[in-house]
Amino acid sequence: MANSFAGIELGKRSLMAHSTQIQIAGHNISNADTEGYSRQRVKVTTFEPLYRPDLERAERPGMIGQGSTVESVTRVRDELLDKRIVAQANEESYWETREKYYSMIESIYNEPDEISVRSNMDKFWESWQELSIYPESSASRQAVVTRGESLTNAMQQQYKSLMGIGNQINDDIISTVKQVNDITRQIAGLNHEIVRSKAMGDNPNDLMDRRDLLVDKLSGLINVTVDQTDPDEFMVHTDGQVIVQGSIARVIDTVPMTDNYGYSTLVWHDTEEDAVFRGGSLGALVELRDKDIRSEVQNLNTIALNFSDLVNDIHRNAIGKNNVTGLDFFVQHDFVENVNGNYDRDGDGEEDASYVFRFTGTSSLRKNEQVGLSGIMTLSGPDGNVNVPYYPTDTVEEVINRINDSNAEVKAYLDRNNSLVLKATSAKELSNPDFVIRHVEDSGMFLTGYAGLLSNNGEEGAYDWERRDAVASLANAQFAVSPVRDPSGYIEVNAQIRGDVENVAASFANSQGFADPSDGRAAVEIASIRNTKVMIGTERTFDDYFADAVTNVGLKGEQAETNLLSQNKIMGDLRDLRDSISGVNIDEELADIIKFQHGYNAAAKFVTVQDELLDTIINRLGV
Repeated sequence: MANSFAGIELGKRSLMAHSTQIQIAGHNISNADTEGYSRQRVKVTTFEPLYRPDLERAERPGMIGQGSTVESVTRVRDELLDKRIVAQANEESYWETREKYYSMIESIYNEPDEISVRSNMDKFWESWQELSIYPESSASRQAVVTRGESLTNAMQQQYKSLMGIGNQINDDIISTVKQVNDITRQIAGLNHEIVRSKAMGDNPNDLMDRRDLLVDKLSGLINVTVDQTDPDEFMVHTDGQVIVQGSIARVIDTVPMTDNYGYSTLVWHDTEEDAVFRGGSLGALVELRDKDIRSEVQNLNTIALNFSDLVNDIHRNAIGKNNVTGLDFFVQHDFVENVNGNYDRDGDGEEDASYVFRFTGTSSLRKNEQVGLSGIMTLSGPDGNVNVPYYPTDTVEEVINRINDSNAEVKAYLDRNNSLVLKATSAKELSNPDFVIRHVEDSGMFLTGYAGLLSNNGEEGAYDWERRDAVASLANAQFAVSPVRDPSGYIEVNAQIRGDVENVAASFANSQGFADPSDGRAAVEIASIRNTKVMIGTERTFDDYFADAVTNVGLKGEQAETNLLSQNKIMGDLRDLRDSISGVNIDEELADIIKFQHGYNAAAKFVTVQDELLDTIINRLGV
């Protein structure tokens, strides 16, 4: 016959199953506010039925059951939804980071009118206009000097503000890399513990919750995807690179760059290759520092250098009220002391490069005259040299416009003597220096005999910066050595002019070599620079530059804000959906506890009845 104590065992299993369910429900409630926690459910199944080996066949259809048992405790997760959230989270943090820093950049351009570069430059032009009307006035000269100082101070302040944001971003990059390394180490450690736990037949739910939470945090810092095709090897990828493989985590190092303000570049510790991240807050920070802030600083340097260069070009050829001539109005610091611009680029002690900013041809050109020549000019560009063709029917102005509309990092214009001027712009690539003409070549005769820039055409007569004394290829053309890096940070009015305003040149020397008191031609020319096509970078006039700079910053800030709002909405919906699946509902858990409690009470009553039956059999039979 069947075991008389089978009922007690069946009741015990029921008590244990309901007790476990109550315990897990309590665990859910206690972790309702725990970040990353997934609600857990107890899977209860029937215990193995009782077979009757003492009988040759079943006494009746069916098997005698032995109650229930807890098969497992599992967490409630939607893995496909989790992968989508991980893949999408980097977009939200990317735009959040850009929006935060562009708010700072916008505040630089939205500074009060009295201290902005734009308003101070307007006042500077106005002071020269006034001097052109009253060239004999010392008060007008003092206004020119004072407003020149205000303008240079505004440029220096804007430069310091931009560099301050750049330094802050670099510090943020270093901090973020530390967070990434710390999180990946934790994920690798959890992977090891999870594999060990699963090998013993357990479900390490809380460990897996912690791992998923860390992956969520990592996906906000860099763009990642997860893969677990091998049940024993959880992997995290970023931009085609494995960053976590099972219990192994790769480390990212920050290495200072000598050619980028000492900022840190990111490399993989094991391979020393560049670590590139295109999403997440880290990707946004690197892009902001190396592209956005660098571009804003380059734009400011471009206007400071070209502005001072153009003013100086006129001023040094003009004459002051005290008949002093040959003075630059603004101080420019040459990058190298060598008059030919020779520079030891690779640091081996020998000059091997030429750093030249500007070429000025010897011929006087007429912009509406057809050149009557054909050929191809080869100029340095951001990704190699750029070819600019010209044809016999082209006018000088059309050839100049074709140079400026190309992708070359060289711009052209006619100066006050109608001579062709080629100027270097800022460089797109970090490896190339700003304001250095790297290559000029002409297969025809436009830059040689026509404009008077190069001595010979073709490859043999080309100017190339990767050799010393490269200026020897010029045809007696005037040239200027490249400036020290970031002229906007050090530009200032010449000390000789600050010390004596009579040195301010408003006139051109007369036939006797003196200044006529009523001559304001030089002041008129300087004032006219404001709206002259001077090709500062990609913009044709100074007003174009300011309009473009403010517009670009505003549009990028608006783009970041709009995309952030969009990503917040997308991620909000995804997280709400995940919370509806994996989150703890207090009311639901309380209802379950009540249900499990009733089940527990019923099982206890069943055990009591079984106890009474056994008591009857043991103590009362035979009485």
